[in-house]
Amino acid sequence: MRYSDRGGGLSAQERVRRERLRFRAADMFAGKMEPPRVARLLGITRKSAYEWYALWSRGGKAALASKGAAGNGCKLTDEQLTLLEKALEEGPAAYGWDDQCWTASRVAVLIAERFHVSYTARGVAYLLCRLGWTGRLRPRRGGPSGG
Repeated sequence: MRYSDRGGGLSAQERVRRERLRFRAADMFAGKMEPPRVARLLGITRKSAYEWYALWSRGGKAALASKGAAGNGCKLTDEQLTLLEKALEEGPAAYGWDDQCWTASRVAVLIAERFHVSYTARGVAYLLCRLGWTGRLRPRRGGPSGG
């Protein structure tokens, strides 16, 4: 079983499950169990067991606690998302574009100017999809006002 707690996007439930697994390992270490045996019993890699053992040795069980809550990868706060949606409803012309077509690139510029947060066009597309705006975006077209 491959175990990695370094990736993002874990649900809160999965983060709790993984923390419990690390705590079980800490209890085993406290009982003088060696990392390879802990790995076998918990179904984790030996590498993870040794990493956890090193953390536990330096900081005890607390060192194996989760480092943060699960996130959705969004760089904007809930308040900023609300303000973004209001801005999107006003339309691109309200922000200096010649037409009423939002593109991911235009929204990225809007986010950067209003919230001082950097997004790629692809990141904006994912964000807008989560907000339910996918059907209201237009692909970028050529020309000076195309995006």
